[in-house]
Amino acid sequence: MIVDRHGTPLAVTLTGGNRHDVTQLLPLLDAVPPIRGLRGRPRRKPQRLYADRGYDYDKYRRRLWKRGIKPMIARRGVAHGSGLGKVRWVVERAFAWLHQFKRLRIRYERRADLHQGFLELACSVICLRRLQQSRRSPGQ
Repeated sequence: MIVDRHGTPLAVTLTGGNRHDVTQLLPLLDAVPPIRGLRGRPRRKPQRLYADRGYDYDKYRRRLWKRGIKPMIARRGVAHGSGLGKVRWVVERAFAWLHQFKRLRIRYERRADLHQGFLELACSVICLRRLQQSRRSPGQ
């Protein structure tokens, strides 16, 4: 899952449990829709990508740089305290929001298309809640 800095899901995908997360990094980036800003052309890619140690591969760092995205990925083998926790908690909170939906917390469906549908529905509900929250508090 890729989220913005507020925790709103931008792109989500479902893979098997035997696949490494880093293999889905580039397809997830391609799935992010254009983000409309205040003026001008919509932004098509993020400026920075924050990730944990599971994404620490030079191959993917180079591919992100080629796309014009600055990788902020924790290094393996380095002591904790890189400061990424100040930003990464937003992603963990988004996962917690997804786990509020019982069908996602415990996977009852055998078919992947049904589980993908529930995952996308949950992301839509999260986006709706974020929109309603932003309309209630215009000062933030």
